[in-house]
Amino acid sequence: MTKRIFDIFFSFIAILIFAIPMIVIAFVLKIIERHPVIFRQERIGFHRRKFNILKFQTMVDDKATKAGRILRKTGLDELPQFFNVLKGDMSIVGPRALTEYDIFRLNWDSEYYNSRWSIKPGITGLAQIYGGQHKKTSWFWDSKYIEVRRIPVDFSLVMISFMMNIFGKTRIRTMIWKNKGLK
Repeated sequence: MTKRIFDIFFSFIAILIFAIPMIVIAFVLKIIERHPVIFRQERIGFHRRKFNILKFQTMVDDKATKAGRILRKTGLDELPQFFNVLKGDMSIVGPRALTEYDIFRLNWDSEYYNSRWSIKPGITGLAQIYGGQHKKTSWFWDSKYIEVRRIPVDFSLVMISFMMNIFGKTRIRTMIWKNKGLK
């Protein structure tokens, strides 16, 4: 199975599984919280091409909404990205899609980091699962994924991400690391 077929297959499965929750989330955001449903932001992808990433809008005036806090904690705010995958802008698994500002802030615009742009960014990946919030940690996990990317690895990361959607990122990371101090 090629990576693109894997991406299309799992995107359709995810959209089917999460169709009702996505409708409920859209209803809550639009009708109850009264703000736009989808947040679009320019990101840098494969070969440094720009694209608009889709997410559920979780913040208003730079503050997370009530629903937004729950969506962000579980990762459900990222469900619209499956449409980015179907379009071909992203993959299910890969390095996080960064903004130009992120690339500048992290100082990842040098040739040393070029391998990061050799594959499509992903909805999930090693850095997202293992909580790589620090520059060196994120780069470590992204570069590890670039080295070992294979369908079985992708499948495992998709399953772990699915568990994070159900039980929350912190709980699953704690189970993975067996250390309650890591988040």
